[in-house]
Amino acid sequence: MFPPGLPGVALLLLRGSVGAAVLLEVYTHEPGLPGWVTGAVAALSLGLFAGYLTPVAAIAALVFHALVWLILGLDNIPVALITGFDAVALALLGPGAYSVDSFRFGRRVVLLPPD
Repeated sequence: MFPPGLPGVALLLLRGSVGAAVLLEVYTHEPGLPGWVTGAVAALSLGLFAGYLTPVAAIAALVFHALVWLILGLDNIPVALITGFDAVALALLGPGAYSVDSFRFGRRVVLLPPD
């Protein structure tokens, strides 16, 4: 769940891609969105960049994208599909070794008491 090396770097890039897509969605549609949405999306993007609760944050990013697309309309269907697939892939793959989640939930040494 927390692969190091090149797969970990790839997951870091995927987290950055989804976080940047959420931020770009807000700034392109900012006039049509309430003010509190900007703060919530900034916090969501920071969580994605850092790898904090990554599967939950990726699903939240997908839900946010879907709500914006439903309310304000789709500008570009291929970009919407790619963004949606990236968020789903990130939710299924997890954060990688270079994340807050790996430090919180990563591998641990379990010492069993002697019988």
